[in-house]
Amino acid sequence: MTSAFPPNAGVSDRGLLSPAYLWATIGSFSLVFLVGFESLAVTTVMPVVSEQLNGASLYALAFAGPLASGVLGMVIAGGWSDRNGPAGPLYASVAVFIAGLLICGLAGNMELLVVGRLVQGLGGGAITVALYVVVARVYPPIMHPKIFAAFAAAWVVPSLVGPLAAGLVAEHIGWRWVFLGVVGLVLIAMIAVVPSLRSMDSSPAAEGKPFSFASLGWAGLAVVAVLGMNLLAEVPEVGTYLMAVSVVITLVAVRPLLPKGTLRAVRGLPATILIRSLAAGAFFGAEVYVPYMLMDHYGLSPSIAGLALTGGALAWSLASAVQGRMGERLPHARAVGIGSCLATAAIALVLVTVVFQLPALVAVGAWVLGGGGMGLVYPRLSVLTLAYSTTGTQGFNSSALAIADSLGAALSLVAAGLVFTSFASIDSFAAVFAFTLVISVVFLSLGHRVVPGHKGLPKVGAGT
Repeated sequence: MTSAFPPNAGVSDRGLLSPAYLWATIGSFSLVFLVGFESLAVTTVMPVVSEQLNGASLYALAFAGPLASGVLGMVIAGGWSDRNGPAGPLYASVAVFIAGLLICGLAGNMELLVVGRLVQGLGGGAITVALYVVVARVYPPIMHPKIFAAFAAAWVVPSLVGPLAAGLVAEHIGWRWVFLGVVGLVLIAMIAVVPSLRSMDSSPAAEGKPFSFASLGWAGLAVVAVLGMNLLAEVPEVGTYLMAVSVVITLVAVRPLLPKGTLRAVRGLPATILIRSLAAGAFFGAEVYVPYMLMDHYGLSPSIAGLALTGGALAWSLASAVQGRMGERLPHARAVGIGSCLATAAIALVLVTVVFQLPALVAVGAWVLGGGGMGLVYPRLSVLTLAYSTTGTQGFNSSALAIADSLGAALSLVAAGLVFTSFASIDSFAAVFAFTLVISVVFLSLGHRVVPGHKGLPKVGAGT
């Protein structure tokens, strides 16, 4: 197995926009940006879509569907990349993503639009994993912090401008063009990446395992369970108990899709994957309630309350850029440690703000702090995942990271929703932030386990 931290001796950091990497950087950044735009911007137009297509009953599924189907895409792209390289999976995932956009944009009813969203999620999840493998094979390790910082920015920008842009398009041109208008941009972005894909070695990895249809089955079970959790949240009379069953099914189904030892936080790659899931669960589980709390407790308008999320997103992007510039001068464990401290402190400050009725500005400032912490943590966990990977495991490990991220957030959001409704008689917001703080404390306590102990690297493979 290769070293967890490949040496950079003799490899110069020529910059992401140097001639050797220019088009790969532009193309991959654009693909991440466009996938992020479609994930975030659609929030603005979906009420209009639901009204015009008379699909209120399928509104929740239009959001939950892509998140769940993305897990299938991640598994398929991961196994395919390990066997034959990332070129084929990336071509296919972009084609599937475009097909989803076309189905959504041309849908004549809400049922067909939901199908399009499912197809779109399948392609988007696969694109993420395939691009991670492209990064591993195109860029030297010394440049990985920078490219993942760029990917972070590619997600932040849509969160800032996407909803407004989508709203303007829907208002002046029509909601269908929020989907159809992106098709050409995706094709252009893909064309930019093509030269890098052609220059890569496309021969099968010697250590790559045959494609596992069992993994696909487990992923399908996880998809059904996640969809079930989201839909059952709409029927609290019976949903609470059935959601608990869905959570158990999800945890059972996801085990073969993660590196061995993940749920036990074994040092190295397994702990790295688990920490990604905990970080997503803690931060995103709390984030959706921050503007809600500011509007409910302090009477702020939605636009003013949303400034907390805007500040957090900008801080995330800035911190990602800082860690990218520092590179090896900021050790991975230290970056994760500092970031987890900041994220945990942010959630704690928001909780204290609610309990002691501190000024709203405290919560806003806290979320900026938390965004900065996540900006340090997320890129480094991605870098570590590739550092722990060999040519034959880059796809599986990248898929595991993406799945952990997605399911960590999904499970936390469902649980936070249950906590919120269960503590309505006291302070639901305090209960939610206390719940996510517990997750964040676990995340903080495990941060040091992202690097191997004295015994060296653990052997990694499927099964937890």
